[in-house]
Amino acid sequence: MGTYRIEGGYSLGGEVDIHGAKNAVLPILAAALLCPQSAIHNCPDLSDVQAACSILTDLGCKVQRQDNTITVDSTQVSGCDISRQLMHSMRSSIMFLGALIAKCGHTRVSFPGGCELGPRPIDLHLSGLQALGMELCQEGDLLECSVAGRLKGTEIRLNFPSVGATENIMLAACLAEGETVLYNAAREPEILDLAGFLNACGAKITCQEGTIRIIGVTTLHPAEYTVIPDRIEAATYLTAAAVTRGECTLHRINPAHLQALFPVLQNAGCQLQLYDDAVAIRAGHRLRSFGTVSTAPYPGFPTDAQAPVMVMAAVAQGSTLFRENIFESRYKHVPELCRMGAKIQLEGRTARVDGVDHLCGASVCATDLRGGAALVLAALAAKGESCISDIYHIQRGYENFHKILTHLGAKIRLTEE
Repeated sequence: MGTYRIEGGYSLGGEVDIHGAKNAVLPILAAALLCPQSAIHNCPDLSDVQAACSILTDLGCKVQRQDNTITVDSTQVSGCDISRQLMHSMRSSIMFLGALIAKCGHTRVSFPGGCELGPRPIDLHLSGLQALGMELCQEGDLLECSVAGRLKGTEIRLNFPSVGATENIMLAACLAEGETVLYNAAREPEILDLAGFLNACGAKITCQEGTIRIIGVTTLHPAEYTVIPDRIEAATYLTAAAVTRGECTLHRINPAHLQALFPVLQNAGCQLQLYDDAVAIRAGHRLRSFGTVSTAPYPGFPTDAQAPVMVMAAVAQGSTLFRENIFESRYKHVPELCRMGAKIQLEGRTARVDGVDHLCGASVCATDLRGGAALVLAALAAKGESCISDIYHIQRGYENFHKILTHLGAKIRLTEE
């Protein structure tokens, strides 16, 4: 397993091109099962993306990658089941359920793997698909799913705007008979991107203020599509500049997708300059505390940015409160940050962070994707050297992370230990 060794205390500076969004390309790759051929541009080179391509290949698709474009030919699909091993390779593997039940009429899958962030039940996925006509039989962690004939459009109301459940229902409903109306649907940019890809393939989907209308079609046609920029990758590099008192310009982003983060950065004392497809940040002084950060579904503050932003609070002057309203166990990075000298008190879903003058280098372990990225940021801001192990978590969501940080002036190296 790889390890990052980081010598802290260097301000970051320079320019970064943001990759395509991990959380957009994964459901789009699942959707590629439903059309004959597709060319998907701006795909990041991540272990999760590789896992999704492995699932497609195992099902009989022809998958090729050239630079940042993935082409998928699904005309010769020969299987409808996904093995336990592949299902456990990433959390988003459950996204293939809706596509498989729409394409094949039956499938057998197990519960998915991925980061352990507390209970993330897939009951909303299953109940939504059952409302469309899917029959379900569960044996242990195996799900035997089938439908007699075509799925049938209906009205579905989610009791929480789950991103995954929304995507799974969209994938299944686009080939269902009749109209499906999904209320209290997730509104994340990645949802709109999935709808954009499916519509490019001939689906009939409209999204408006948490309501998604889907008129089922019998077939989809080949399409070419470009994935949106990764707003969480952008948030991570903005935060990295903030905690190192640096200045960076990020290109190939959509600033509208980061509106919940900008006030936090500005309240902390950072200067921002927004452009059509770029953001520049300058943070030349010690950060200030920035009140309370409460995670919420889009357009609220993203839970995926909570851990990196907590590093800002850890080195800021004053106290900041965090309330995690999405995932129950999303504070696993906190004990590791405390090993680096952070002062953080946890009580249930609330974390109080009292800023310190500086963090100290230490040997810490990445426990999940975003928490691991937060530890890298803490190491960049710390005095001395840090060693971060289990970085495979980080590589699930950041392409060339250490190379980009090195380009920006960080002293970071990857060792195979």
